[in-house]
Amino acid sequence: MENENQTVIIEFLFTAFPHFQDGGFPFFILLLFIYLFIIIGNSMVFVAVIVESRLHTPMYFFIGVLAFLEIWYTTTTIPKMLTNLVSDQKTISIAGCLLQMYFFHSIGITEAYLLTTMAIDRYLAICYPLRYSTIMTPQLYTLLTLGCCFFGFLTPLPEIAWIATLPFCGPNQIHNIFCDFDPILNLACVDTSSIILIKVVDIIHAMEIISAITLVTLAYIQIIGVILRIRSSEGRHKAFSTCASHLAIFLIFFGSVALMYLRFNAKYSFMWDTTISLMFAVLSPFFNPIIYSLRNKEIKGAIKKYLCQLKIFTCYST
Repeated sequence: MENENQTVIIEFLFTAFPHFQDGGFPFFILLLFIYLFIIIGNSMVFVAVIVESRLHTPMYFFIGVLAFLEIWYTTTTIPKMLTNLVSDQKTISIAGCLLQMYFFHSIGITEAYLLTTMAIDRYLAICYPLRYSTIMTPQLYTLLTLGCCFFGFLTPLPEIAWIATLPFCGPNQIHNIFCDFDPILNLACVDTSSIILIKVVDIIHAMEIISAITLVTLAYIQIIGVILRIRSSEGRHKAFSTCASHLAIFLIFFGSVALMYLRFNAKYSFMWDTTISLMFAVLSPFFNPIIYSLRNKEIKGAIKKYLCQLKIFTCYST
């Protein structure tokens, strides 16, 4: 059957939330505010890590990279969501849809690898404090970050390339807030449910998610065991505080990702699908700068110092 490569009509949120069908402007304002906050907040965290010499450590290096990734992670989807909310033509080409899928999943998988690496970093720092500086050298954490990026951008490539070869036919209408694997596969003119490649890829994705959750869980079991053996309450509080921010981001991101991509044959309602998608596509990047800036006095101090240098705030020396 001929691949017509027609445009894909995206019904952004309207299937899940019908009251936005006739007017999406209020939601446009809310989403625009969230997007600007994500860009500005994560940019401040990223810049603070670069300009403040006290933050030139492995933990803050990973936090800075995560903030940088969050900017591009949301930029792959939210601008198109915003356009769809105020436009009568809620369309995207097949090529544009595949590109959005590739970069969204590549950056998302990179973040998943990075969050797992951050858990291992905290494990080494707390469980092996005397050897930590000799193990986690600048060369090692740079290589780990590059490895996260390499495998993150490599993992979804075969599936995206294969989907690009499928024939698509009408009505080319997807009920989702952005292009994703299942909605796009449902548009194919062939039955994809029995294709071995799909099942193999699903198993690989499931193994990646389960492996990451298992590694982080084991790391934090060891970390908690070491922290509970610390005699001073101040020492326990300091150790817990270095892990709490990462654990919160990890739970928000991986919790929603697991609900979406570990359901196997289970089917959710459009409203539930949309809610889960919003959690890992929008809310996780939104909470990232809030959690790291409010809970981390070093980052908060670096941001304040940087804003003072830009004369955005009036600062007084103590």
